[in-house]
Amino acid sequence: MNTTDDAVRAIVRPLLDGKLWMKLLGVMLMISGALQVLSLIGILWAWVPIWLGVLLFQAAGAADEAAATGRLEAAVRATDKLRLFFMIQGILLLIALIIFGAFFLLGGAALLAGMAGMANA
Repeated sequence: MNTTDDAVRAIVRPLLDGKLWMKLLGVMLMISGALQVLSLIGILWAWVPIWLGVLLFQAAGAADEAAATGRLEAAVRATDKLRLFFMIQGILLLIALIIFGAFFLLGGAALLAGMAGMANA
């Protein structure tokens, strides 16, 4: 046993403990994407949850490989897949917040215009 192998196994242990949950969430995301494909508009973005599910599966597999072999490359691959997963989730949340803010501002402006029209009547 190499000291580096033991360090890799110790670092990857939390990912290995959460492997079941990563795979479960990956399956649920892939099912969600497959169901979105059934709608006409959902086809446009259905690939995103499928991609996220595949990333979680790849991260779980790489964590399992790193724990079994002690290879540093597998541990780096597992954490890189998780980094990409969280980066995509963050970008999607930011886009959703911007769209929500725009609708909120436009809705507020329409409400004020409607109230001004009622006051003049």
